[in-house]
Amino acid sequence: MKHDFARVTSFEPLGDYTLRVCFADGTSQDIDFRPVLTGEFFEHLRDPNIFSQVRIDPEIGTLVWPNGADFDPDMLHDWDKLKDEFQSQVSAVGTVR
Repeated sequence: MKHDFARVTSFEPLGDYTLRVCFADGTSQDIDFRPVLTGEFFEHLRDPNIFSQVRIDPEIGTLVWPNGADFDPDMLHDWDKLKDEFQSQVSAVGTVR
């Protein structure tokens, strides 16, 4: 079975820490990142000036920030199904690797 990896093609800011993330397969997710902005890399994104520096890395097809923070594009694609588990991991250890 072939697995197509998710690729972020564009994003649009919707509000504080919330982005509409669009994917190559034509789907999109509205993601409020606020609950997961903790830990070594992600806590720095709580600064609105840093969060607003989000870009798409064309090589790996995901959102990235200047401090090296990024999110797996498959996780972003399936955010509505995975966000609770991810948030509990972040809460438990303060960072996800």
